[in-house]
Amino acid sequence: MIFGMCFSYSVVNKKLNTMKKILIASTVFLMATVIKVNAQTDTTNNFKRTDSTVTRTDTTYSLTDNAVTKSTSVNTTSSTSYTKPAATTERVHVGVRAGANSSNIIKSGSGDVDISTGAKLGFNAALFLEIPIIPAFSIQPEVQYSQKGYKSSGTYLSTPYEYKQTTNFIEVPLLAKFKPSPGFGIIIGPQFSFLTSTKTKFTVANTAHETQIDADNDNLRKNILGGVVGLEAAAGPLVFDLRYSLDFQKNNGDGTSTTPAYKNQVIGLSVGVRL
Repeated sequence: MIFGMCFSYSVVNKKLNTMKKILIASTVFLMATVIKVNAQTDTTNNFKRTDSTVTRTDTTYSLTDNAVTKSTSVNTTSSTSYTKPAATTERVHVGVRAGANSSNIIKSGSGDVDISTGAKLGFNAALFLEIPIIPAFSIQPEVQYSQKGYKSSGTYLSTPYEYKQTTNFIEVPLLAKFKPSPGFGIIIGPQFSFLTSTKTKFTVANTAHETQIDADNDNLRKNILGGVVGLEAAAGPLVFDLRYSLDFQKNNGDGTSTTPAYKNQVIGLSVGVRL
């Protein structure tokens, strides 16, 4: 009986040991499984965060590429827009213009006979160049034909008369042009005038007498230095010019009513085309 009880105890003890081992193995297995699952979950989460970070980094990098590309594009556009106006600014223009003069004289002395004068209409035409120097400033040499002169009136033996003198000049103005704003200019500079012909017209009692004055007449100065100041407005190729010119030197008149000592002054208005 004792043997039987010992045998039974031994069997039970072995079963308990076996169950303990199974329980311990099961516990270890479960713990390992939990740890593994947790590890996989953490790794997966980390990988997702890492992927997300990488994706954001890629997006940032892509945006960086776009920013660089845009910057390059802007620089290229800026370079192009700068070059084109520079080429336009440096261009030399040629032009022609024509218009009307209102001319008179400033008497420098009339001797024993005083005369009153009035303005006389005439004609002007010119060929010119506009040479840019710096922005808003250019040099404008010209070759110009200009009619000058004056008219006077009075009585002769109780009979009214009118006297006109027309002087024709070839002129070379050398002008500086300032442009305070686009389409508007201020011109100023010297002018050299060369007398080509002089004609007088005396009208009394509805009878006119015209005389061509000889070119070698000593009372008329052939080469005269003067000055010009004026305004210019431009609309596309069209140019509108208003200027005042004055001789710095007087003619060689003797101061009489027929050959007064004077200086020419002219107000000219013209319209032209500049290419």
